[in-house]
Amino acid sequence: MIKTPMIFAATSDLAGKVRGKAFPASDLEKRLKRGVGWTPTNVMITCFDAIADSPFGALGDLLLIPDEYTNVVLDFQDGGAVEQFMLGDITDLDGRPWDFCSRSLLKAALDRLKSAGGVSLMSAFEHEFQFKTGGEQPGEAYTLSGFAERRPFGEALMAALDQAGLVPDTFMKEYGANQYEVTNGPAQDHRSADQATVLREVTRMTAKRLDEQVTFTPIRDPDGVGNGVHIHISFLDENGAPATYDESGVAGMSKVTGSFIAGVLKYLESIIALTAPSDVSYLRLTPHRWSAAYNNLGFRDREASVRICPVTATDPSSIARQYNFEYRAADAAASPYLALAAIVHAGAQGIEDGLPAPNVTEEDLSVLSANELSVRGYVRLPETLEEALRRFEENKTVCGWFPAAFPAVYTAHKRGEIAFLKDKDTSARCAAYERVY
Repeated sequence: MIKTPMIFAATSDLAGKVRGKAFPASDLEKRLKRGVGWTPTNVMITCFDAIADSPFGALGDLLLIPDEYTNVVLDFQDGGAVEQFMLGDITDLDGRPWDFCSRSLLKAALDRLKSAGGVSLMSAFEHEFQFKTGGEQPGEAYTLSGFAERRPFGEALMAALDQAGLVPDTFMKEYGANQYEVTNGPAQDHRSADQATVLREVTRMTAKRLDEQVTFTPIRDPDGVGNGVHIHISFLDENGAPATYDESGVAGMSKVTGSFIAGVLKYLESIIALTAPSDVSYLRLTPHRWSAAYNNLGFRDREASVRICPVTATDPSSIARQYNFEYRAADAAASPYLALAAIVHAGAQGIEDGLPAPNVTEEDLSVLSANELSVRGYVRLPETLEEALRRFEENKTVCGWFPAAFPAVYTAHKRGEIAFLKDKDTSARCAAYERVY
């Protein structure tokens, strides 16, 4: 069969879906400068492929310009097609970043962090997902036999991630039914969000090549476990040295780390609409699900929204290189770029405001009354997407981090998603998200 090799230019949109347009590979040099055409109303396409109320209508033209440093060429060596795609930025026709380009929004947040704290971001996204194919695997949580059952998939995935330019780290059988976890090494600034986007797509491609199906949905079964995305964060100073740790700081937090985390916790109830943005995300974000239900910092506590992670080193310089904290109130319904942008803006606000390092919790906050939580500075995070959207749009500080029209467009997009689900019960809503993620 004759063919013209093609490259898919892609963007991660407000729904966390990777959309774009393909062009002949022979046109690459031209497309790196001129991009491919894009339409403003595309941003209002929800994860269910319904178009929410759009302020753009049929008007306007944009460019989606691929970034050559994100070029993924993936040959599974199975006789099938070679996959090639590139992530990029959406601009207007004059090359200015578009207000609703998730990648550009993250870059702006990172610029703010450097200005506020004099640091660069290192981060990595830890993903959980589930196979839609196969049995329930009773008694196989974390087991060798559970891993062995998916060894061909795991080994193909590790090879594919390596070929895609990531640094594969671990693959394991997780606690839930048919649930697995995959991790990769950290990257600097917006590159970690690039890598998270690539990892999700490559995982789906690998499954398809093996006649499997996977889902990154926040939760498949209301009575089962959820699939989280845990974002590990640390900082480098202007000389590239670790800047996250200070042995004299609270729980080892440097001054910039303490203020950053304090900002994240202060604004968490308002940014969660961007980090856990599906209707079913809030079934997972409940006490005793090892997820996140309150705006607290925990020390090695997997019930905390932000967790200080363990290190294995003993000398201060090695500890400083390993020391990191983890944002746990996120899932793969979120664009990695938007989730990280929200976290970085919140942290930068904390640095700019000079917030002191937060206290570290070592207790079950779910047993406290609303008044007891308030006295200690904690809040119960939103319990529905609609409540999360309300807290987002009513927080003028948070809305002010983004272009002026962004909050209204984002909330309209998400309410279009909610409207699609209006006549569905909880199980049907879970099934709907399972199909699209």
